[in-house]
Amino acid sequence: QVQLVESGGGSAQAGGSLRLSCVRSGFNTENTMAWFRQAPTKGREGVARISPAGVAYYDDSVKGRFTISQDNAQNTAYLRMNSLKPEDTAMYYCAANYIGGSWYEPLSWKYWGQGTQVTVSS
Repeated sequence: QVQLVESGGGSAQAGGSLRLSCVRSGFNTENTMAWFRQAPTKGREGVARISPAGVAYYDDSVKGRFTISQDNAQNTAYLRMNSLKPEDTAMYYCAANYIGGSWYEPLSWKYWGQGTQVTVSS
């Protein structure tokens, strides 16, 4: 059974840092992974993605502040978030199994975790 489990969310002050983790299980191959986020009243948007070889892409809003990484041996993807801003407040979701199209579109991904909440106060 395929499963993605996120952790590491919480509260932070503006300018602070958090690291999210996503553990995947039930996959029989290495996977391209991604992080999305969804703020209240907004659609789900792509934040970053990484291939098994470590090639990463970022949304412009997080470039230079967030870093996505993947430990294939541990079946875990990470999102290090630095210089957090109040506008980063959202539910953050891990996604796996890229099926094609624009990586930042939710429909391009087959599997999803349940999400972890990130709240940044000013």
